[in-house]
Amino acid sequence: MIHYFPNDIHDIALPTLFTYPFRYTPHPLSKLAAEEVQAYLQSRTDWHEELQQGKMFGVLVVKDTQGKIGFLAAFSGNLAGSNLHPYFVPPVYDLLNPDGYFKEEEEQISAINRQLKELEASSYSPQSLAQKTLQLQAEAQAAIQEQKQAMKEAQQKRNELRQSGTLTEEELEALIKQSQAEKTKLKRIKNSWKDYIQQQINLYTPWIDQIDALKEERKKRSAALQQWIFQQFRMRNALGEEKDLFEIFDQTFQQLPPAGTGECAAPKLLQYAYREGLKPIAMAEFWWGDSPKGEIRRHGQYYPACKHKCEPVLTFMLQGLKVEPNPLLCTNTDANQLIIIYEDEHLLVVNKPAGMLSVPGKNGQASVQSMLEEQYPEASGLLLVHRLDMDTSGLLVVAKDKQTHALIQEQFEKRLVQKRYIALLEGIPTNKSNKGSIHLPMRPDYDNCPLQIVDHLNGKNATTRYEIREECTHLIEGKEHACTRIVYYPETGRTHQLRVHSAHPDGMDCPILGDPLYGQSADRMYLHAESIQFQHPWTSQEMKFIQEAPF
Repeated sequence: MIHYFPNDIHDIALPTLFTYPFRYTPHPLSKLAAEEVQAYLQSRTDWHEELQQGKMFGVLVVKDTQGKIGFLAAFSGNLAGSNLHPYFVPPVYDLLNPDGYFKEEEEQISAINRQLKELEASSYSPQSLAQKTLQLQAEAQAAIQEQKQAMKEAQQKRNELRQSGTLTEEELEALIKQSQAEKTKLKRIKNSWKDYIQQQINLYTPWIDQIDALKEERKKRSAALQQWIFQQFRMRNALGEEKDLFEIFDQTFQQLPPAGTGECAAPKLLQYAYREGLKPIAMAEFWWGDSPKGEIRRHGQYYPACKHKCEPVLTFMLQGLKVEPNPLLCTNTDANQLIIIYEDEHLLVVNKPAGMLSVPGKNGQASVQSMLEEQYPEASGLLLVHRLDMDTSGLLVVAKDKQTHALIQEQFEKRLVQKRYIALLEGIPTNKSNKGSIHLPMRPDYDNCPLQIVDHLNGKNATTRYEIREECTHLIEGKEHACTRIVYYPETGRTHQLRVHSAHPDGMDCPILGDPLYGQSADRMYLHAESIQFQHPWTSQEMKFIQEAPF
């Protein structure tokens, strides 16, 4: 199962720390391993159609008991209808074993689904009952309305007779009895229809009870099977400890593991390495195939492990390894790099460097906000009017008091503030005019915070105007990259809007150079807030600031 590198790798230094899986730059050995796996995937023409749909693969560089360096390979989920392929590590637990409990119980649930499908397609399904009930209620209402109209006309005639003043007492009494008889008839019609509708409902009751019972059985079986599955996934770590998925997730906010937990590439790789006595050195995961509809996944590019399913699992499995620090906690905290380019009694405009947070993080990292609070202890309430991603550099407006903050924010909300960003795109956009607009609605990817995805159904409107300036090259780690210099004018302010609109296939289809979330990491992300224009909330003066991009 371990693959040894075909080329001499002695000139490549081993990493001193294991890869932090949620934000990393692939180690050269991980890249070599990934290239070997990609060559293998290209040779599997029988998998071409399935691979074209897109799948995540992973590599784990390991040292064997003899000190020899090699790598393991894995895929997320299953491949070609199986969990077992000789080139890749086996699953933590093989759910597709035809003789296993999972497949047996899955067939029981499938049989229930088939029964439900037949019952729900019958003339006695809940849907048929609903339609029948609506039809009968409409007929009943029509009959009742007809009787009410007849009563109304009869009442009008009786009133005319009474007003004539020619009726005897016996005739007046007869009119009263006629009215009472009509009311009795209306009540009888209502009750008759009510009883008839109930009789029809009763005909459906045994069928619906059967459907409800099957759904309840399916629910119980599915829950029990899911619990059983999670108990089979007993994950190991470098300390030799072992926990099942329920134990791992018990102390998390989620408490219960999501479906599919433990089946991603990273947990499979570590589990096999620990089981076989291999020492993990470095790892990486890459996407192979077309991008999903909403997420941004580019063929051949590296991506961090998913957080929703993998973060609790990998946090446990990496215990006992010396792991790289989370780069998000290693922010640029040099206050001297935070340049104030304008200041008056009400507000500040600062130039934020790339790598610095706008506001304090969950772990208390230094930020623009915290640094300014230290510099201006007398301010009544320093508040950032807007934010920039940690990886983005450029202009930020800061209010010195709450009222100023509210007044400038109102301009943002009414889209009166004009902003201009400069970016370098990785590659050259195709099928795009030199000027245009991108309209891709966005929402958070709740399973992989802080990522955002395109969602035409539930996403919020996001619009960006752009202007392509020039094609160029940029030197990163001694290698020239073909790039495109582009100007962005965001008309909305969604989280990661420019990053997603750059990378998405329906946007520019070229990620921003150095984007660690939607593209590939580099020395920095090449996105800069170059210009901002707004009206001073107290003087009404038009304020425009420009800070040229440092690239």
